[in-house]
Amino acid sequence: MTHTTQTHTTLSRGGSDAVEPYKPRSPEFRAAMDALRGLRHDLITGAFAYRPLPPTSADKGLARVLSGRLREYAVWTPHVLITAAGLLAMLIASADSGRGATTNLFVGVLALAPVLLTMVRPVMAFWLSLAATAVSYALTTVNSWESDWPWQGGSFVSHLVVVTVVALRTRPRAGAWMWLLTGAYGLIFQGALGGGHYYRSNTMELLFVSAIPLLVITVWHIRRDAAQEVTAQQTVTAHERSRRTLLEERTTIARELHDVVAHHMSVVAIQAEAAPYRVENPPPELEKAFATIRENAVAALTELRRVLGVVRAEDYEAPDAPQPTLADLDALLDNVREAGLSVDKTVTGAVRELPQGVELSAYRIVQEALSNTLRHAPGAGARVEIGYVLGGLGLRVVNGPLPHAALVKPSPGAGHGITGMRERVSMLNGEMTAEATDEGGYEVTVFLPVPLGGEGAA
Repeated sequence: MTHTTQTHTTLSRGGSDAVEPYKPRSPEFRAAMDALRGLRHDLITGAFAYRPLPPTSADKGLARVLSGRLREYAVWTPHVLITAAGLLAMLIASADSGRGATTNLFVGVLALAPVLLTMVRPVMAFWLSLAATAVSYALTTVNSWESDWPWQGGSFVSHLVVVTVVALRTRPRAGAWMWLLTGAYGLIFQGALGGGHYYRSNTMELLFVSAIPLLVITVWHIRRDAAQEVTAQQTVTAHERSRRTLLEERTTIARELHDVVAHHMSVVAIQAEAAPYRVENPPPELEKAFATIRENAVAALTELRRVLGVVRAEDYEAPDAPQPTLADLDALLDNVREAGLSVDKTVTGAVRELPQGVELSAYRIVQEALSNTLRHAPGAGARVEIGYVLGGLGLRVVNGPLPHAALVKPSPGAGHGITGMRERVSMLNGEMTAEATDEGGYEVTVFLPVPLGGEGAA
C-alpha cells in the first residue's frame, strides 16, 4: 500500500478556506535572515550599551618594559592614543572648515566626539560618526562641486578611527557590517545630491583605506580566539591528566591496602573463629575473647572496604554510612575493656549534641589514644575525660606507666596516630598537646572549639 503525504497550509479568507502547498525557505533566504539578525545584534540592539575601555595589563605592551610611575601610567596607553587620534581629526576638521571660528570649533567637536565615545559606548560612536559627517558636510562646504564629499578631511579621519576602534572592541562581524554600511551611506549621499558629485565622492577611498585595518583586526581576532581556545583546551587536558594521575595513585594505594591489610585482617578473623575448636573444652572466657577478636576484625574489614571504595571512587564522595559520635563512646570503651584495658570515663558539663565533624573527630581521637595505650602500654590503666564547655569540647585521655610485670610487650609504632589526631584537631581550628606525664604515662589533651551558632548542627 502506497501512502503519499503532502503538507498544506490552510488559510481562511472571507469565509472560504484556501489550501496552498508549503514552500520551504531556501538556504539563501535563511542566510540573509541570519545576516540581518547579526546586524541587529551587533549594531542595533546594543547600540547604547555602556562598555568602558579598561586599562591594559601591567604585564603586557609598553607597561611591561617600564617601571615605577611610568608603568602605572602606561596602562592607559590605548586611551591616550585614541584621544590623540581624535584631536588630530579635530584639527583637520577645523582647518578644512573655511567658516568662522565658532563653526570651526563646532565642526572640530563633531570630529572629536565620536572618537572619544568609542571608549565608553563603541557602537553608538559609529552611528554618531555617520550623523556627524552629514552635519559637518552641511556646515563646511563652500563650493560642494569642488570639495571632497561626503567625507571631509576631519570626518574622513574621525570615521576611520571610529571604525577601527569599534572593530577592535567588538568582533570581526561588526567590523564587516560597519564597512558595508559606510559604503551604503556613501551611495545614499550620492543619490541624494546627484549630478557631478558622483565623480567627486571619496567613499571608495575611505572603503579602501578602512579595509586594511579591518582585515588586520580580523586576523588578530582569529589568532586571539584560536590562542584562547588552545589555552583552554590545554588547561582542560592538564586538569584531566592530573585528575587521571591522582585517580591512578589512589587506586594503587587502595589496592595495596586491600592486598596487605585486608588479607591479614581476614586471616585474623578466620583464626579467631577457628581457635576455640583447636582446644578441647575451652573456657568461656577464651571463647568470648576469640569472639571479640573476630568481631573487631570483621568490623575493621567492613570499615576498610568502605574507605577503599571511597578512595577508588572517581568523584571521591564521603561515605553515606552513619559515622560514630560521642554517643557511641561507651561501646568503644566496652570493646577496649574486653581487650584487657582498664579504662574509666568522666563527663563534666551539660551534655549536648555537637556538630557532626566535632563528634566524629572527638570519637576518633579517643579511639586512637586508647589504641596507642593498648599498643605501647599494655596492662596500664587509662582514663577518658570529656568536658562540655561554653565554647567547645575538651578531651583528655591519660594512661598510667607500663607495669613492670606486664605479660605483653609494647608494640613499636611509627607515630602516625599522633599525626592523625593533630590533623583532625587542626581541621577544626582546635588545640592539642601530647606528652609524657610525670608518673611515666602519657597524656593527650584536646580542645575543639564550637561556635554557639554551630551547636546542635548535624
